[in-house]
Amino acid sequence: MPAYEEIANRQAELIRKALAGSVFVAPIAAPLPERLTSGRDAELVPLPQGYGDLGWISKEDGVNWVRETEVSEVTSWGAWEPTRRDIQSDVTEMTVIAQETNLRTLGMYNNTDLSKVRANPETGEVSFATAVRPATQYWRIFAVFADGAGEDTIYVGRLLPRAMVSEVGEQVWTDGEDDPVAYEMTLTATRDSAAGFSIRHFFGGPGWRKLLTRMGFAPDEPVPPAPWPTPIHQHGIGITATVTRAA
Repeated sequence: MPAYEEIANRQAELIRKALAGSVFVAPIAAPLPERLTSGRDAELVPLPQGYGDLGWISKEDGVNWVRETEVSEVTSWGAWEPTRRDIQSDVTEMTVIAQETNLRTLGMYNNTDLSKVRANPETGEVSFATAVRPATQYWRIFAVFADGAGEDTIYVGRLLPRAMVSEVGEQVWTDGEDDPVAYEMTLTATRDSAAGFSIRHFFGGPGWRKLLTRMGFAPDEPVPPAPWPTPIHQHGIGITATVTRAA
């Protein structure tokens, strides 16, 4: 019989920590990010047009993810536990406490479209009214965090193609040194019919690539180069031959 030490496989280098991160927000009409990194150096790709950072976020709370599922159970005569279970709903929510007061935080927190709000040209004052019967505002949400540094950097991202602010927290106005005016928002992921999903996960970076085998992932096989036609001229007649490049 093998000893426990011989079958255990615990790898401290696979423990992740979100050292820094951002929540990027875009209008629902903005294009969706298709990948997190690119190139031999596995560097971050630029964000699609329309995405902007929500800004500084509470350090203590960070970005809190909750996944709630509801399961229906069938009980059967003579069985001491349910004989069948089916998932009825699977909903992902993220809660964030934004610390910056800007166009995005104000619009999302108040569920109000501020894209056409303009500042007073003389005083710079901005004002808007919350709609009496507001329509639900949907947003593109792309949350990303970084772990490690340099060649060991790892990026983790989650994309919510169609998220709505389903709940807001209380806002306290005080001069407490640890209590800025903040905007606590819970966003619920909903399915985007065009994208076909409600949440997509991304993992990348140079540090991630180095750990693929240890994590149990196999890299995808490179796509072989496509053959190309090469013209061959013989006796004045043009002949097209297909030549395949060696891998």
